[in-house]
Formats: sequence, C-alpha cells, structure tokens
Amino acid sequence: MTLIDPVLLKERLAGLAGRFDVDALAECDSTSSELMRRAERGAPAGTVIVADRQSAGRGRRGRNWLSSPESGLTFSVLWRFPGRAGDLSGLSLAVGVGLARALEEIEAGGICLKWPNDVLLRFDDDFAKLAGILVELVADRRGVQAIIGIGLNLLPPEGDLPQPAAGLSQACARLPDRHVVLAAILAQLARVFDDFSLTGFAGLKREWQHYHAWQDRPVRLLGDGAGGLDGRCLGVDTDGALLLETAVGIERILSGDVSLRRA
Repeated sequence: MTLIDPVLLKERLAGLAGRFDVDALAECDSTSSELMRRAERGAPAGTVIVADRQSAGRGRRGRNWLSSPESGLTFSVLWRFPGRAGDLSGLSLAVGVGLARALEEIEAGGICLKWPNDVLLRFDDDFAKLAGILVELVADRRGVQAIIGIGLNLLPPEGDLPQPAAGLSQACARLPDRHVVLAAILAQLARVFDDFSLTGFAGLKREWQHYHAWQDRPVRLLGDGAGGLDGRCLGVDTDGALLLETAVGIERILSGDVSLRRA
C-alpha cells in the first residue's frame, strides 16, 4: 500500500483533478526516469508519478536523490508547452514560485527560493534546503515536453549532508497530511504553467524575487574548477538568468552548474 492514495488526492484537487493523472508507486528507480519512459509511450500532459521510495533518484549536476517513506514527498510531473526548448528558460524558477505559493497556502513559514532550483527554509539569518527541483526538456514536433522532478523533505533529513537541510515539519505548527501538501503543490503548478505558457518567466519574475533568499545581498558564486566571483545579487532578469553586480559591472549568469553562497 503506497502512502499516497490517488482517490484521496483527487478529492483534495477538487475542480483541478481532471488536469492530472496520478500514479502512486511503492518504489521505482526514479520518478523522472519512469515518467520519461511513459512520455515516450504517449503519456498525456498532467501525468504525475509519485513514489514512496526511489532507488536511483536524480538531482542537479548528477547528484543522487534518494527518498524513503514517511520522511519526504518525491514526485515528477509531465507538462507540455508550445514553442521551442529555448522559450522555456526560467521554467525551474517558475516551478519554485509554485512551490513557495503552495507551502505558504498550507501555512508554512520562512519559505525562500535560491537560484536556480532550490526551496529554502529560513532560520533567523540562515537557511537550510527544504526542496529541490530538476527540469528535463525534450522537444518534438508538437512542442516541448517538460519532466519536472520535485523532492520535498517532510521531516528533517538525518546523517552527514553536504549542506544544511530542513523538513516541512519545522516550517508548520503541525505537519499537514501528505495528500494536502501534494494537492496544494499540483494546484499551484497548474496555475504557474498556465501563466508561463502565456508570458514566460517575465510574468513571474517579481514574485520570484519576493521569495529570493539572497536578493540584494553580497554573495559568492562558485563554479566547477573556477575561483569565486563576489558581488551583490540583483536577482534575475526576465529569462531567469542570475544578475550579479561586481566590481567590473553586472555579470549575467546562465549556467546552472554553479553554487551560490553568502559572501
């Protein structure tokens, strides 16, 4: 028996239930990999795979994302957009806006966003990672299909972690039922995807910067095999590129293979 019951979830989604087809699995290699295979066989937009446990989950920059029952919510959503893959710049940031809206809707406090695809929980003047987003795009003659993978910590992760991590239980007075959490996220994602299809990220930029953890703060940008770049983080532009004010001018950062830290 999986921890997510699609029937209960459909009740929570109410009028939006028809936009999603949710399959709950006890275990899979990766919800995004499973959804990619189904997309290749013609799965419709709105297909959602949620798994209690992943054996080979994928995170940004090839990192593993392992999940276990009770402690987290791990799922992937298939959505199709018109146009070209280049038109979807900023999609991972838009997904972050949807997550932030949904978590605030269920009365979670201290929710922040970090470029390009993390949701953070604020503790006084420090932050810990609450959720991660991974977007994979595949173009065909019908447009672009996006596989959006999301991993949300419900409980604080244990063990030796590469960065501070938090659980949703620390952001809420009482941890909601996971059906409430997933329904809130899917409902907000549907609204974000509709807006994104019309205006791209430009229409969501101001809201993203409202949640931005490092807005107007001094930061250091670290890249693979490169020295740090210091500056003041100005947020993002209309296509989701990071803007960093440095001693030699404003740098526009497009690559996601960087690590943003407080200076």
